[in-house]
Amino acid sequence: MTDVCSRPETSLPSTAEPPVSRKTRDRGPVREALHRVNAFFYHKKTGLGLILAMAVLTLIGTVVEQAPDGVKDDPQAWASWVSSLRPRYGGWTGFLAITGMLDIFGSIWLIAVTLLLAISIIACTCHRVPQLWRRAVHPHVHVTDGFFEHAGLRDQVVMSLPPQDALDRVRALFRSRRYRVLEDPRGPGLNLYADHFRWAPFGTALAHAGFVIVLLGVLISNLYGFKEPALPVAVGTTADVGHGTGLSVRAEAFTDKYTEQGRPLDYFSDVVLFKDGAQVGAQTVRVNSPLRYDGVAVHQASYGIAAAVTAKDQAGATVFSGAVPLAWQSEDKRRSIGKVKLPGKDMTLYVVSAASGAVDREIGAGQVLLELYRSGSQEPSASQIVSQGKSEKIDELSVTFERERQYTGLMIVKDPGAWWVWAGSVCMVIGLVMTMCVHHRRMWVRVTAAEDGSGSVVRIAAPERQVTTYERWFRRFTAALSDDPRPREETLADHDRLRR
Repeated sequence: MTDVCSRPETSLPSTAEPPVSRKTRDRGPVREALHRVNAFFYHKKTGLGLILAMAVLTLIGTVVEQAPDGVKDDPQAWASWVSSLRPRYGGWTGFLAITGMLDIFGSIWLIAVTLLLAISIIACTCHRVPQLWRRAVHPHVHVTDGFFEHAGLRDQVVMSLPPQDALDRVRALFRSRRYRVLEDPRGPGLNLYADHFRWAPFGTALAHAGFVIVLLGVLISNLYGFKEPALPVAVGTTADVGHGTGLSVRAEAFTDKYTEQGRPLDYFSDVVLFKDGAQVGAQTVRVNSPLRYDGVAVHQASYGIAAAVTAKDQAGATVFSGAVPLAWQSEDKRRSIGKVKLPGKDMTLYVVSAASGAVDREIGAGQVLLELYRSGSQEPSASQIVSQGKSEKIDELSVTFERERQYTGLMIVKDPGAWWVWAGSVCMVIGLVMTMCVHHRRMWVRVTAAEDGSGSVVRIAAPERQVTTYERWFRRFTAALSDDPRPREETLADHDRLRR
């Protein structure tokens, strides 16, 4: 993106705009400190450094494996996942985990760089906007003869009209092209200034403002939003959304359709949404047809098999009865795994079965492996293979594998910064179009009487670089002023001879 602080602007030569004298001001220590901080942030090196820092962090997030969504919210799952990385990163694993490199897009480092970059862009834009405003509202209308000698685009036309009539003709021609025309009462001769698209330079400010809005939108989403990529909910059961929302979702039914070749054609779920136990919504959800409530969207994401199990304590009281979605897979993809934290017990029950289409020598058809983990332990306190419809004693519990059921994976998203991102993106697009496709065109005109008294000499100049399309327009414009039927090359030669 173009940097408004360092963007080269077409400007007048030093002969046209005398330097402004600098006055020494006693700002006081506080104002001086604020001035220095502001100057630091709008300096182009600061902006480039922050952009480089963001690029480095993004590169780290691309190269280093990042934590799956939701893993950091579960300390046990986080510890287990970090341990699984040790064969890959060795002794660096702990360092990467502590410094946040394994969750770089939610780390304090990226948040800090994002905020500093936003501050830098704001300071840069605020520093530049007053200059753009002065150029658009109070342009420099007077130039010296040296400007007409050295401007990027320059020409002169001999007209048979007296100077005032020639100036009126130039003014009328500018206005027919929708140029703004301002008079310059200072001499020598008769002078005017004309410009077109005077608000175009504000496109850079608009683009940078849009970029800041996008950054803030992303930051808002990271701080106040969440994403559960695939919350598994067994059909006929209810699962809590969490994240302080007070929401829970119940899967009433799941339907999947396939083509004759066995390829998935469509799959959808009938879900009911509850807020603090009260129903607040119900809908058939698909991937692109979510159920929305209070900024939260429930999408269809995946589906699979769940295991219905019942666990009882030694007194025969039911500790857990429900379906455990087998939503995860082992590293070799040969086993499907699910888990449930047992209410009132400092235990987690893992349910393992052979993955669909896989053959497992230990777990046969119609069987599951049940493992019981106590809090903080990396090894199971007990494990047992259980056949469907059978009960087995596992540690202090009696667990029954009832049967297989189906579950639906629901993606739950709250993205409060989405509208900010959309608004910022629109501003960026408009600003970039203004910057790249529309340019502030400025032209100065000086009309003097011809030396032989037969008419007027009109000198026109623009401080533009050699842009082919605009140069052609400039030549056509000056040609429209000429009342000499000779080619422009001969006329310009006469102009040079008369000036000498």
